[in-house]
Formats: sequence, C-alpha cells, structure tokens
Amino acid sequence: MTYDAFLALLVYAFVTSITPGPNNFMLLASGVNFGFVRTIPHMLGIGFGFLSLLLGVGFGLGAVLTAFPALHLVLKIAGGAYLLYLAWRIAMSRSLGKDGESKGQPMTFLEASAFQWINPKAWVMAVTAMALYTSTEAPFLSVLIISGAFAVVNVPSVSCWAGFGMALRGFLADPVRLKWFNIAMGVLLAATLWPMLK
Repeated sequence: MTYDAFLALLVYAFVTSITPGPNNFMLLASGVNFGFVRTIPHMLGIGFGFLSLLLGVGFGLGAVLTAFPALHLVLKIAGGAYLLYLAWRIAMSRSLGKDGESKGQPMTFLEASAFQWINPKAWVMAVTAMALYTSTEAPFLSVLIISGAFAVVNVPSVSCWAGFGMALRGFLADPVRLKWFNIAMGVLLAATLWPMLK
C-alpha cells in the first residue's frame, strides 16, 4: 500500500467512524445517561467488535454473504430488529438516579462487540474499506493494515460522542429535557435503518 493510499484509508476510517450512525447515537445517549467512565466498555466493545468484523470480511466472510443472499437478509432483519429494540430502550429512558448516575445499565463490552456484527453501517464501512483498499499483490497484509488503521482511529473517534454526551449531562439533568433528548436519540437511532430499507 502506497503512502497516499494509506493516508486516504486513514481519512476514510476517521470520517466513517466519527459521522453519525447507530454506534455514535448510542454513545451520545450513554454519555448523557451514564457518564463517560461507565461508557468506556461500550466504546472498547465497538472498537473490538468492528475490528473482528473487518478481519472477518477481509478474510472471506463478505464472499460468503454474497454467495448466500438469504443469510445476508437474515442478518439485516436481525440487525434491524435489535437496533429498533435499542432505540426503544433509549427513548424510554427517563431519569438519572442519585449523583447523576442513570438507574439503567450501559451497554457492556460484549454487547457492543456483538452489535457490530448486525450494525448496518458497520457492514457498509467494512465491505467498502476492504473493496477499496485491499491489494491483490498482498491481500493478507493489506487486510491487516486496513484493520489496524481502523483500530487506531475508531475508538478515539467514537469516544468524542460519549464525551459530548457527558458534556450535556448538566443541561439534561432536568427530567423534561432528558426525556425529550432520549426520545430524540431513540428516533435518530431508528432512522439509521432508512438506508438499509432502500
């Protein structure tokens, strides 16, 4: 991979990691409802889960889904249903407990990791990255470079959303504001399914 191609890959990884999508909307809501520290397992789970998805796609899983469209459809339906469930949970979250801590539980490392495998945006990012940046001369090495680039960029990028949520905690300590914020986050999360329905 040339230096220019690697820089383009880093830009692609940054832009796709930091722009709105299911993970980032959930992290924003988690930062508000649980704080930054309690959201760290969620952020690390996203990084690990997406890394494993990239490696899976790079080493042949994408070809399996192309060969078996029914499996791809099942994955889309399961992912969509789970995303709607998460959107409902966020939208129904209503109050912070004592000391600003939410009464609920943030997403765990394993839940966030597993979610990457049914996250429509994560699949688009992984398949596109592998299609654009994998080299036919060194496919194994290029898959590792692509995965490494995302590993370096992804967690700091998504952490910005949890940090922004943390910054909003004071403003959203008012139960009415928190209620409408969580409803808005739930609706935005559900709306991320729109591209998948086309």
